[in-house]
Amino acid sequence: MSAPDFSGHVPGSRSYRRLIAGLFFAGVATFAQLYALQAVLPQVSADLGVPPATAALTVSAATLGIAIAVVPWSTVADRIGRIPAMAIGISAATAFGLTAPFSGGIEMLLMLRLAEGLALGAVPAVALAYLSEEVHVRYVAAAAGSYTAGTTVGGLSGRLIAGPLGETFGWRVGAGCATVLCAIAAVLFLWLAPRAQRFIPGRLRTDAGPGALARMAAAVRSPRLLALYAQGFLLMGAFVAVYNYLGFHLLGPPFLLPAWLVTLLFLAYLAGTVSSPWAGSLASRFGRRRVLLTAIGVFGAGAAIMLIPHPVAILAGLVVFTGGFFGAHAIASSWAPVIADADSRAQAPSLYYFAYYAGSSLLGWALGVVFGASGWSAFLMVVIAMGAVSAVIAATVLRRDPRSVGPH
Repeated sequence: MSAPDFSGHVPGSRSYRRLIAGLFFAGVATFAQLYALQAVLPQVSADLGVPPATAALTVSAATLGIAIAVVPWSTVADRIGRIPAMAIGISAATAFGLTAPFSGGIEMLLMLRLAEGLALGAVPAVALAYLSEEVHVRYVAAAAGSYTAGTTVGGLSGRLIAGPLGETFGWRVGAGCATVLCAIAAVLFLWLAPRAQRFIPGRLRTDAGPGALARMAAAVRSPRLLALYAQGFLLMGAFVAVYNYLGFHLLGPPFLLPAWLVTLLFLAYLAGTVSSPWAGSLASRFGRRRVLLTAIGVFGAGAAIMLIPHPVAILAGLVVFTGGFFGAHAIASSWAPVIADADSRAQAPSLYYFAYYAGSSLLGWALGVVFGASGWSAFLMVVIAMGAVSAVIAATVLRRDPRSVGPH
């Protein structure tokens, strides 16, 4: 399965730079189209005549598709290879994304978004397994932070393209233009990503090593892995919910902000672009657990600041909240393949992302019910409580395992 004379790409090498750049563009191609509609949810709600929580289902449908697909995609990648699996997924998702703006009603839009998510599941299912196999073990956390930074740039660019264009020309034009960006990023990913040197695809390894079900079972028996899955479920659910309903909060009374200004608040995503690689670097020095807990604390502090009823305070809190979330996500997502044994290295990050996108789909919608029934303050208190539960799980379960490799 591994090339014995290759220990992994290291910083400073041309192959390492190509790998990081390739995965950066894979993150852009995936997350720009995944979250572009989040910037135009009020327009979707008005155009299709549906309430905010129903409009938010257009985001939840895509993330649900990813949640369903990440585990099957990890099995496909075991058979055909990491890069081919991601290439197929991104290409199919872009095709669905270009079709979605032509939907005649909410039902068709939700079906296309679900299909888009099913295809997009290839990237989160495989990217971190590919990275953990091809990068030297000492630099995996930092490299994963760079990949996560690409996902933040993708999420931000999709929103910033769709938002202003959606306000001027309608949400359909905005979402379509964001998908064109994704097509360009997908081509750059395919050009840059180096071929795998430490993994040889096979026929699901039925003749050597455990089968797919055994590898999956190994990835759900570890309490430490389950704790990481809980981080993804709780933190991502809260994060997506905040971004889903922030626009409705600021467009309505007492703020009544213009839509273009609300779109600019998505620039807070840049905090994640900075915090993701920074968290990975800090983890190499201080340990993953300590940095994860600190990032969750920053996440909760940002949510608390957003309780202050002033747009400037909400923006400041959003920046802090976003930076904390992406710092925590960079640590938790890159920790899963490190904790997992060699046979379940692809399945562990896939299950992490299953939990991550299940949280996005379920909690991203359910917290909208809280927002609609009880308002912004009650909504944020639930978000803070979810962060607290996540921190308790991390503090009590994610203790150092002497059998694992790398800082903890």
